[in-house]
Amino acid sequence: MSERQHARPAGAEDGRPMRRQIVKFTFFKVDPAWRRLPPDERAAAKDDLCAAVEAFGDRLLIKSYSTVGTRGDADFLLWQIGDRLDDVQQFTSALLSTAMGPYLSIPYSYLAMTRKSVYVSPEEEARETRLIIRPTDSRYLFVYPFVKTRPWYLLPLEKRQELMNEHIRIGRKYPSVKLNTTYSFGLDDQEFVVAFETDEPADFLDLVMELRETESSLYTLRDTPIFSCIAMPLREALDAVGAPGEAVPAVPAPADAPAGWTRVAALEDLSEAAGTVVYVRGQQVALFRQGGRVYAIGNRCSHANASLADGTVEDGAVTCPFHNSRFDLATGQPTGGPAQRPVPAYRVKVEDGQVYLATGRAEPAAAGAAGHGAGD
Repeated sequence: MSERQHARPAGAEDGRPMRRQIVKFTFFKVDPAWRRLPPDERAAAKDDLCAAVEAFGDRLLIKSYSTVGTRGDADFLLWQIGDRLDDVQQFTSALLSTAMGPYLSIPYSYLAMTRKSVYVSPEEEARETRLIIRPTDSRYLFVYPFVKTRPWYLLPLEKRQELMNEHIRIGRKYPSVKLNTTYSFGLDDQEFVVAFETDEPADFLDLVMELRETESSLYTLRDTPIFSCIAMPLREALDAVGAPGEAVPAVPAPADAPAGWTRVAALEDLSEAAGTVVYVRGQQVALFRQGGRVYAIGNRCSHANASLADGTVEDGAVTCPFHNSRFDLATGQPTGGPAQRPVPAYRVKVEDGQVYLATGRAEPAAAGAAGHGAGD
């Protein structure tokens, strides 16, 4: 994300309205003819496309996802968030002008904007304006356009608020699922585009099933197509499309495969006062230095997806900052609070002042097995 996107919109601190964002979901399909190109031409085309995306990093927040294996009519998604409609138009034009452009089609394209919801309580509006989209690092994104029936808008606002209160109540039962609602009225063919971020697809499925039972669902005219997207860097998403000789995303190592070690941090950079987030094979891992030992567990709380590195550490456990779930630092097992599922625990060793994690499969370990002293 660029500094421009980190900054608060103009006027946000002096009482003027905050600027709303343009949000675009562009789904691309790669022509099978691209797979038949010589490997060097394919590599050059990917380089050209990735460079074009990176060139817009100072104007747009761009997140990439693969839909290979989850949709048959699209291969990858570029989720764009910015301040100007012109930037979105220029971005797409730049992509289609690359060496990969002749092999790309756009089977689905959804344009929207942010705005305040009329159905959220004043307390929630004060806490979250909804004018700024802040994507998480969740593994999965579920996207679909949404249209209400005309009778919905003829209901009194009080009745619509009553029906939405039930909708909101059910949504709160699934804190691991974050909803991003954007508005398309007059901009595109749908009224809304919704994007749900989560690390737990099962939670999203259960949420949607429960919402089907609400009275407000009677007023849904259309909420398809639905896209199940997997977050990954654009180059990996292009590799996932597949072609002779192309790299295939790695599959998890067998349980009995010998584990190697990956350096993740210098011991001196780890604080006793707070956790540290590192990335291992695309996964967030929280490191904790406690009592001469280093522990490593999955960073995302299994209950509400909060960052455990931001939690409080005491008595060999970390407490999630969201809802006070507690996890054992050595095993990743929940020891209190609403969380029921463990988080991954990683084997750690420290050599010559460097911290290494085993690169085999992460899984809950026996008590004390995940943390190691600096002399190990």
